[in-house]
Amino acid sequence: MLEPVAAPCCPPLTERPLSADEAERTAKMFKALGDPVRLRLFSAVASHEGGEACVCDISDVGVSQPTVSHHLKKLREAGLLTSERRGTWVYYRVEPSVLAAMGQLLSAAA
Repeated sequence: MLEPVAAPCCPPLTERPLSADEAERTAKMFKALGDPVRLRLFSAVASHEGGEACVCDISDVGVSQPTVSHHLKKLREAGLLTSERRGTWVYYRVEPSVLAAMGQLLSAAA
């Protein structure tokens, strides 16, 4: 079953100060991306053909399979990935809204 699409968290940082809730969500996202293995996994999913990757295609990041699963779970919990089980494999996706929200967060307000 596909997990719900993550919603954009916050307005651009230059627009106004973040609320406590917005800061909490944003910090969770950046914390998840602050680990090199997680950043590599996120990048592998985001750049994979079709915008979706099977765990079997992205697990070669220099750590064990249980560690890969742990890192992917952290990325899901931060709202950066969604996942869907198909048989024995899990497929991960970075929703376009997540990438757009990340770009918007770091861009200057119009």
